[in-house]
Amino acid sequence: MKACLCRARRWKSEKVKRWKSNELFNYFSTFLLFSYFNLFTLALFHDSFLSLLNFFTLSPFHFRNMLLVIDIGNTNTSLGVYRQKNLIAHWRMNTARDRTIDEVGVLSRQMFSLAEIDFREISAVVIASVVPPLNYTFQKMSESYFRHTAIFVDNKLDLGLKILYHPPEDVGADRIVDAVAAIERYGAPCIVVDFGTATTFDAINSKSEYLGGVITPGITISSDALFAKAAKLPRVEIKKPERVIGASTVGSIQSGLYYGYAGLVDGILRRMIEELGEKTHVVATGGLAPLISPASELIDTVDDNLTLEGLRLVYEKVKN
Repeated sequence: MKACLCRARRWKSEKVKRWKSNELFNYFSTFLLFSYFNLFTLALFHDSFLSLLNFFTLSPFHFRNMLLVIDIGNTNTSLGVYRQKNLIAHWRMNTARDRTIDEVGVLSRQMFSLAEIDFREISAVVIASVVPPLNYTFQKMSESYFRHTAIFVDNKLDLGLKILYHPPEDVGADRIVDAVAAIERYGAPCIVVDFGTATTFDAINSKSEYLGGVITPGITISSDALFAKAAKLPRVEIKKPERVIGASTVGSIQSGLYYGYAGLVDGILRRMIEELGEKTHVVATGGLAPLISPASELIDTVDDNLTLEGLRLVYEKVKN
């Protein structure tokens, strides 16, 4: 009888051990299955996971949405990053038509890295381009490196700006965003002088309507043409000379380029102001605006980042 009781106890003890072992196995299997599911989910939604991780682990400024604006010009391409209404970083690089999507993307990411800005904070990309062959490159770069489809500025966007130019699709995207920014910052009527590869004069009347303007060769390509056609004239730096009457060939060329171009600018502005009215505000922008504007009698304001600001305003209008 004792032996039977012992066997029964041993059997019961072994049964309990087997039951506990099975329970442990079931718990462990469930844990592994859940872990594998989580890993699969994280792999599938990697970007969403990173965003959540950033929200809980990084600084409170990290998760704020930021805007990347890009102005593609014939000579230079400007990039700017806005956090809300504040331009926190901006760069300028050479417009190279033969750059690949990856080259543009890697260069852009490097700029972000040097400025200690996390590219994952970008919530939208807005582009103004006057170089159509580069539109595809920058669109794909935006999608591949910033995970957003870029908004390209054209006359079809509803920006609250009536364009009276004929045909309206001929107005450059940079001229549209300049007009939007000038109206917002300085009011109408106004004239925007953009010193780029070509120098453009854009007229906005008192009704905030874009009338059109004037397009002239930029001072750089004007000087290039002079040096290319005049064999004995040396290439010189474009800068303000010490005096108008040059005492050397270099000084004479610099005086002609600088004061000649300032005279061109003021001559055109004077005639445009006569058509628009005396209260017209004149704002200059572009890479050479700080150089030429001091010699002008009619330029009221130099705004280096007018185009970037215009792109931000375009996004605000499109978003709303």
